[in-house]
Amino acid sequence: MIEVLLGSIDRERVLVFLYCRQGGYAREIARFFGVDLSQIQKQLERLEQGSVIYGKQAGKTWIYKLNPRYPFLKELNLLLEKVFQFYSSEEKERLSMNRRRPRRRGKPL
Repeated sequence: MIEVLLGSIDRERVLVFLYCRQGGYAREIARFFGVDLSQIQKQLERLEQGSVIYGKQAGKTWIYKLNPRYPFLKELNLLLEKVFQFYSSEEKERLSMNRRRPRRRGKPL
């Protein structure tokens, strides 16, 4: 949707994912959108170099989040919120579901 402004559909995907989930790691983002891991890593690296996002190491994994010190964060959040509104209802539901732990055995659905 805004890949023309950002220069890449993968960059849009990364930003929307981080906006909706308040963070994530490269493999998680790549699996979610079904794209190659190296493409997502490249976009994360570029966004981190531009101080739009920041990475924090948790064990062997780098967790990325939107940078709260980014000067245009408020405007970026408004733009990403608008982009999110144009996603299909299925994609909205998938993006908003942030389940990171497995379900307990025997727990009903």
